Amino acid sequence: MADIAFHAGTEAYQRNDLRTAHTQFARVVHLAPNIAAGHSAFGTVLLAENDVKSAATELEIAHRLDPNDANTALNLALAYTQLGNYKQAVPLFETADKANLTLTPEQIIAYATALQASSQPATAQTRLQQALAATPDNAALHDALGALLAQQQNYSEATSHFQQALALTPSLASAYYHLGSAYLAQHDPARAVASLTKASDLAPKNVDYLLQLGRALRAANQDELSLSTLRRAIQLLPSSIDAKYELALTLQATGNPRAALPLFEQVTAARPLDAPTLINNALALVQLGDAKRAIPLYQRALALTPSSPTLREDLGVAYLQQADLDHAIEQFRDGLSADPANPQLHYDLGLAYKLKDDANNAISEFEQAAKLDPALPDPPYTLGILYMQLAHFAEAQTELERATSLRPDHGDAWAMLGNVYKQNDQPEKAIAALRRAIELMPNQPSPHITLASIFIGQGDTAGAAAERKIAADLSRVAVSRQRANFSLDSGRTLLQRGQITEAITQLQAAVAADPNYAEAHAALADAYSRQGRTADAALERQQSQKLSAKQRSTP
Repeated sequence: MADIAFHAGTEAYQRNDLRTAHTQFARVVHLAPNIAAGHSAFGTVLLAENDVKSAATELEIAHRLDPNDANTALNLALAYTQLGNYKQAVPLFETADKANLTLTPEQIIAYATALQASSQPATAQTRLQQALAATPDNAALHDALGALLAQQQNYSEATSHFQQALALTPSLASAYYHLGSAYLAQHDPARAVASLTKASDLAPKNVDYLLQLGRALRAANQDELSLSTLRRAIQLLPSSIDAKYELALTLQATGNPRAALPLFEQVTAARPLDAPTLINNALALVQLGDAKRAIPLYQRALALTPSSPTLREDLGVAYLQQADLDHAIEQFRDGLSADPANPQLHYDLGLAYKLKDDANNAISEFEQAAKLDPALPDPPYTLGILYMQLAHFAEAQTELERATSLRPDHGDAWAMLGNVYKQNDQPEKAIAALRRAIELMPNQPSPHITLASIFIGQGDTAGAAAERKIAADLSRVAVSRQRANFSLDSGRTLLQRGQITEAITQLQAAVAADPNYAEAHAALADAYSRQGRTADAALERQQSQKLSAKQRSTP
């Protein structure tokens, strides 16, 4: 009976009838469990059906019963490679090699993959080069060798192989994927996006391709496309932790840490010992003003990577947010011990000293930061403020002039410079600086107040009165926005708790406080949708879109 089933299974497999072959070989291993050939044949069919785990189980039995069967060893090696058991796969490939089996290009690629993953890149490269010498027109071999070279950062030669692969097979999605990944590794996001877009077009359901495309789009500052691409990846594979992490990173990069935070928390739960995940989760909390919850995450990351000056800086900033100046100073100093030429760490340390009212140490650190990176605009700006507070107006003027030259769009710096010019009895320069500040910050009342005081000194009472009126109107708007923000935050919190009616009350108050606040209208639209008030939701959403469009079109 077993012989009959074996022959029937063999015939079915030869005509690619995997279903019948599966049934017949399953009968064989049931009827003759101690015959290696049956388990080997059944494992081969399971491998063809992509049931890799079950295939490995059957092939392990066959290999145990007949260790000298090279074909069984080869198929088991292929199964192990697909399962990521590379160290177990390599000696089985070597068994097939010693038996002089002729491996197909796909099998050689699997062999090279196992060798590379087992820290034998040179042997893997040799194997692929030998295969290409025998079959130079095989696109898959060019692609595999290119991927191996790219891992070794030999991008020039890798790119050549990818291009040869695509010349041979223009529809080879993996070659576009590997080429795009190589461009991304070389910080060339534009070309990375072009190649990875082609890869995703050719294989639209490949989540790995979408993730890499999402990364490249983020690197190319195409954030909206990155978000939509990564959301598509999550739709295809909702359980993908990688997709959630990349989406969170893009949301964070676009200034939306609130939406990123729950995703980071899911990733952190799945990867509690991954330092970058912990750091980005903590950063999102700091961005939302929740340093208290961020600090333990930073400390966990620090236990994993204690020598990272950047992490010390991040933890120090979190302590600053908590007004824990002593711990902040400690972290910044530890960071500088590892990286003494880091201008940002010197600046942060100076800021901590400034907040501690230690002007001498603050000035020293700011000056060191400016010396290490003369193009950094923050040190001269903060030095200017500090000198102004100390009534050292000449020094303040020098620093603020440097700050505005480094960053001409820094409205606050122009406003401060206008104040300093006023103190230094340079009214015309002060007026010009304040006009520039108003141009950059049209909603800020303080430059108008300073202008009014200058006009009074010049005897221009009408001009002073006009500036005071503008300042008063802007102050009322600012108060309204503060009220709206308070109600908006309350409404969002209630909405997250499922208290929809209470949330709507708060969000309606936000809209009433500031009718021109697009974000408040959008949140109210979401709340109406959850309550089933679709018409009201549509009106609020339309109003939000109009206000957002108006804001984008306003220079």
